[in-house]
Amino acid sequence: MLRRIVSSPQFGLLLVIVLLGALLALLAGNHVDARTGASLNNFLNFYTLIQTATDASFFAIMAVGATIVIISGGIDLSVGSIYALAGVTTALVLRHTGDTGSGAFVLGLAVSISVGLVSGLMNGALVVGLGVHPFIITLGTMWILRGIAFVSSRAESILLPTSLTSVAKASLGLGNALYPVPMLIMAGVALAGSIFLMQTVRGRHVFAVGGNAEASRFSGVSIGRVKIAVFVISGLTAGLAAFLGASFYGSASCADATGYELYVIASAVVGGASLSGGKGSAVSALLGAVLIVLIRQSIRTLHFDQNYEWIIIGCAIILAVVLDQATRKIRN
Repeated sequence: MLRRIVSSPQFGLLLVIVLLGALLALLAGNHVDARTGASLNNFLNFYTLIQTATDASFFAIMAVGATIVIISGGIDLSVGSIYALAGVTTALVLRHTGDTGSGAFVLGLAVSISVGLVSGLMNGALVVGLGVHPFIITLGTMWILRGIAFVSSRAESILLPTSLTSVAKASLGLGNALYPVPMLIMAGVALAGSIFLMQTVRGRHVFAVGGNAEASRFSGVSIGRVKIAVFVISGLTAGLAAFLGASFYGSASCADATGYELYVIASAVVGGASLSGGKGSAVSALLGAVLIVLIRQSIRTLHFDQNYEWIIIGCAIILAVVLDQATRKIRN
């Protein structure tokens, strides 16, 4: 049992996260709680831990979908733009209908997910129909979708009804300023992604196509259908993340999720997904997102220049890819 845990792909990530968290707790210092008078660690406290998970949740949800695309041998650079378009469209529809009650939540969720699904379907159809590498297709749709969000919103930040924010920021009995909903949804998406990949036939097809597309074709797997499906899933997670993010912050704009492509791909790669396809995990993508947020937190805690964040994350991506290639060579 112990050997199985240690050899699991998530063990190394968890170990790094725990060690980095311990280092942060050691260096963060303490403060006095204004309400209780107790001395609390600046990092290792309930509020900071939930806030860290919340910061990771929005792009971690997208990382699960993007990881499924990467496992199939593709890549999706448009997730940030899908996020922006879904959020803006949701805000515009709700402003047009004027619905501020419980119906606004259902309508907003339906609109955001629909935009994500349609965008993902478009990406998949273009990749399969044109036979062009996903990098090129999604690079193009990344600009197209964000451009549509820019034009439709007129570069304005559009407010959402407070009924949505009250749900996204529900304390669930934990007290004021503690908002666990994004964290719980992130965990639920990672669990659903893991079940899909590991427990379903279609999930195994994704691994098969990413590992060896020709062998999968001869085995009767519909390559085109699998490729379209993974982009639809990626669009779905981006739409869900957009709804959650817009609801949490109370507004949506065309600039939302700018640069999230880096965080999403970094989460997947740092989580062990192979850019050559055939390898990856939804849970590892979540852990990769948490690790990236902890790296960002370390920069703030240690009072480093925050401009170094991009450099460090870029190095983490390169290191993860190099380690993946080295591992493959050792195994072969």
